Amino acid sequence: MREAKSYCRICSGWCGVVLTIDENERIVGVRGDKDHPLTRGYACIKGLQAPEAHHGKDRLLRPLRRTAAGGFEEIGLEQALDEIAERLGAVLERHGPEALAAFRGTINVYSAAASQMLPDWLASFGSHGFYTTMTIDQSAKWVTVGRLGMWDAGKQSLDEADVWMLVGSNPLVSLAGPGMMSNPSLTLREAKARGVKLIVVDPRRTETARHADLFLQPKPGEDAALAAGLVHIVLAEGLEDAAFCARHVKDLAGLRAAVAPFTPERVAARAGISADDLRAAARLFAGPGKRGIVHGGTGITMSPRSNLTDHLLECLNVVCGRFRRAGETIPNPGAFAPARPRRAEVIAPLRPWERGPKSRLSGRGMLFGEKMTGELADEILTPGPGQVRALFVDGGNPASAIPDQAKVAKAFADLDLLVTIDPYMTTTARLSHYVLPPKVFFEHADLAPPAYESSFFKLPIAAYAPAVIPPPSGSEVVDDWYVFWALGKRLGRPLSFFGVALDMETPPSWDSLHEILLRHARVRFETIRERPGELLDLPPAVVEPGADDPKARFDVAPADVVSELAQLAAEPAPAAAADFGFRLTSRRLRDVSNTMYHALPEMRRRLPYNPAYLNPDDLAELGLADGETARIVSDRGRILAVVRPDAGVRRGVVSMAHGWGGLPDEPDAGRIGACTGLLISTDTGLEAINAMPRQSAVPVRVEKVS
Repeated sequence: MREAKSYCRICSGWCGVVLTIDENERIVGVRGDKDHPLTRGYACIKGLQAPEAHHGKDRLLRPLRRTAAGGFEEIGLEQALDEIAERLGAVLERHGPEALAAFRGTINVYSAAASQMLPDWLASFGSHGFYTTMTIDQSAKWVTVGRLGMWDAGKQSLDEADVWMLVGSNPLVSLAGPGMMSNPSLTLREAKARGVKLIVVDPRRTETARHADLFLQPKPGEDAALAAGLVHIVLAEGLEDAAFCARHVKDLAGLRAAVAPFTPERVAARAGISADDLRAAARLFAGPGKRGIVHGGTGITMSPRSNLTDHLLECLNVVCGRFRRAGETIPNPGAFAPARPRRAEVIAPLRPWERGPKSRLSGRGMLFGEKMTGELADEILTPGPGQVRALFVDGGNPASAIPDQAKVAKAFADLDLLVTIDPYMTTTARLSHYVLPPKVFFEHADLAPPAYESSFFKLPIAAYAPAVIPPPSGSEVVDDWYVFWALGKRLGRPLSFFGVALDMETPPSWDSLHEILLRHARVRFETIRERPGELLDLPPAVVEPGADDPKARFDVAPADVVSELAQLAAEPAPAAAADFGFRLTSRRLRDVSNTMYHALPEMRRRLPYNPAYLNPDDLAELGLADGETARIVSDRGRILAVVRPDAGVRRGVVSMAHGWGGLPDEPDAGRIGACTGLLISTDTGLEAINAMPRQSAVPVRVEKVS
């Protein structure tokens, strides 16, 4: 037996772990690393399943090729790559570079080398077909940056806050959200002990909401009205930071006028909350001398008018001036990024979707180099120049993750070439022509993505992990970045990785790629590799005074935002429809992360399916008991789900996790989970800029079945 320290890479928590490894180089135990300076011994149930994830019977160990009969057969890796290259070359020759697309899943995001290789590989062919989970998850935040602008020195942190507001965010389960990614339970307890006041807004009394000083439980889908109401109260009562607004905000009067219709009483009537509670939330959050931010999670970014809601919540941060000022410090100046001054100034909004390549179908632009995943199925199914005919999936399961599952499955079945890189036979893998099994976390070196370093880690840390075990004996698993390098070699496409031309005769290594990524970093890669998991000796950055550029202002009231607010104000308060009287909301589950690990034995034992949680009074009214099966129907489709009571769920709400279930029309009666994507349309209700589907607050009907 031996022990080795490393990181978990399932989610943005990046928890430090200690692995127990036996004489056969198999992981036999996992525990949180109490000596880790940030996560301090925390590890969730997902990360503790590393032994089964690496060595379980369901893990794929050799490449698979679809047979003419529809099954799969094993094939050698290099032969598989030869055949894939031949088929891809034929697609490109016949249809051109835009016929090639790729989808990046969450696991690809958290691997710095792999996540950089994928878009660089697409660029080598001249393709713009880059899709990720971001544009079906939290792309509203990118839209907000593009319309509102951002602060160069960053927002105030939880460590220096006296108030914190979370809207549609549950970090005790998701391990996501600013300031609460590292050991969120302990972090929250310490914040409360310091006197931080917590405000939580959610249609469900979540695990995080149980610790709130003030909890608002609105109807699903009323987030934009509620956010507008908060901004209205702050401005009407003079709770804004007037000096900050005068220097850094463009058209505060326009914002004031746009939110004027959203009085506390009107918002309360729409959202089903108390007007006094709304005022209390605004007054607790805002006011002279207070510090702390409001943050919106996927509860708002998956809901209707997600772009408007996120913009308004960030406007609340702006008008209250919740940013680091000149002379203040930034505890993590960034070890992976080049050294640069951080200034107390606005980075003006750029609205990048208005320039560059546009969708051939809708005319939508791109967000930070990405196309809109909500349009991917239509890009495959719609004939014409630029139609996607070949799709590569790395580290994700879009057949279960992308809404409108029936359309997505139909689109994937229509492709000339679908290649999935995944260690398990996911729903996407089952639709693929080739399935290539990659090395799993602890079998290869890894580095946290430099672009997210300051978001993940509040202090500078050597977020690097060496390989600690070899791949299973006799397996033929692959580094996922190698797939793209090898295809580039076979097709005569030289690869430039993060601006550096790669040798196309000799494959690189993980660490040679990491060295390229950090070649301009503040801390040399050699130092980071020598000190994995240690805090680095970097002094905090001191925020420098900003330039007083009149063009660099937060644009709180751009024309499209004002127009969206006017449309919302003109609408009557929504009434429950006779046919669809419930609202389906999306939730996170502690036991799994999106579509990952559902089939692992311990996960199956703990959570064999994704229940439909309803308020006990709603269940009684429907004549449903705990554990019975119900039919949930929308105007798009229907699913069967096992119901469970949850007194924390607001009445009229169905709370379910997304990304579960099998392929459409597979009989499961909800017992292996139900795909909520079957209830969601990507034909209507998409956000204008980013094609974000309505994945929460979906009108549904709940029916008792025998």
